[in-house]
Amino acid sequence: MKLKIVLVTALALATQWICAQEGKMLTLEQCRTMALENNKKIKAAQYEVDASKQAAKAANVSILPSFSSSLMGVHLGKPLSNLLPAQLGSGSIDVTQPVYVGGKIYNGRKAAAKAVEIYEGQKQLTVTEVLISVEKAYWQVVQVKEKIRLTEKYRDMLQSLHEDLKNSYNAGLIYKNDLLKVGVNLNETNFNLVKANDGLTLAKLNLAQMLGMVNNVDFAVSDTIGDSYEMVSRPDQANLIDNRTEVKVLNKAIEVQKLQTKIIKADLLPTVALTASGMTSLGKKINMTNGKDQMYTYYAMASVKIPLFDWGKTSKKAREQNFKVKEQQVQLEETKELLNLEIQNAYMSLNQSVKKVELSKLSLQQADENLRLVNDRFKAGTIVGKDVQEAQAIWQQAYSNLIDAKIEYRINQAAYKKAKGELR
Repeated sequence: MKLKIVLVTALALATQWICAQEGKMLTLEQCRTMALENNKKIKAAQYEVDASKQAAKAANVSILPSFSSSLMGVHLGKPLSNLLPAQLGSGSIDVTQPVYVGGKIYNGRKAAAKAVEIYEGQKQLTVTEVLISVEKAYWQVVQVKEKIRLTEKYRDMLQSLHEDLKNSYNAGLIYKNDLLKVGVNLNETNFNLVKANDGLTLAKLNLAQMLGMVNNVDFAVSDTIGDSYEMVSRPDQANLIDNRTEVKVLNKAIEVQKLQTKIIKADLLPTVALTASGMTSLGKKINMTNGKDQMYTYYAMASVKIPLFDWGKTSKKAREQNFKVKEQQVQLEETKELLNLEIQNAYMSLNQSVKKVELSKLSLQQADENLRLVNDRFKAGTIVGKDVQEAQAIWQQAYSNLIDAKIEYRINQAAYKKAKGELR
């Protein structure tokens, strides 16, 4: 009983030590959440959204009256001082209220609101690009981790073969060059294992940067490549394209360009404004009506500005803006065409990945069977070590191809979600 307790305790301590060596364990969903919270590209995009919101607030208050004040002090020499006080001061408060400016304020406010929506859409595009990059980086870590396990298995096979050939050589049954060939392969595999571990470090550094954990590799990923791979049916591309953020952003941009055209055309319309000003002046006998040293007064003014002739400058600007609208519409059409191709490609690539996984599994089964038969024949003495090495190399390549096929499926699965607008 005591021995059992000791063994259980030792196993628990060993497990804790292994976890401590690997650091924090991260799932794909945790990586996505960390990227959304910490990624610098997403933060920069959010600042652009915040800036556009402030611009929209500024546009919204442009309909309100504006207030200004001024102070002035004057010293007059002769002969002006014979007519006015030699020293005088004055102050005024002015209020200006735009009444009609050809729709500039109204359309400007609408354009500012649309700009906020555009920046929010661009932020969503940034989020999507970051998430697809995180998924690729995450599965790259899983891929390298699986390749390390494969290389370790292959190394163990070579070591076992090397030991068998060494015994045969010592017994005088084979030539030394048969043993040396396996030794060369074993050395190369050990070096490949070093490179694979370095590759894992680089893959972790790449993922960590996206998650806001710069230069931190003290973590492990919990997912494996798994065995769930399903074909997908052809999607309804028309609805998917209309719901893509890229299309929505371009539609908003076209609306802004059209509003900009209206703002330019407003320069051809009259503008109306009201101004009121109250002022006071201080100076010796400055009030000419009663001879007092202080004077109060005010004035109100209505102004109407009617544009008459500007050599067609405004009209040309409006036509220029119309061409910009048409340019945006062409970009929208091209974007829809490219999105259609993206969806088609993502759909076909994902289904091709399923087929590739199935064929790679079959190849690995055949390589397993071939390796088993070759090992049996080697033990029976009907073949030499070179034949076993070839079978092991075929097995390793088949296993490696299966890992690559499964990782390719995971990445294509994420690309398919992105193409459908579901990667958020």
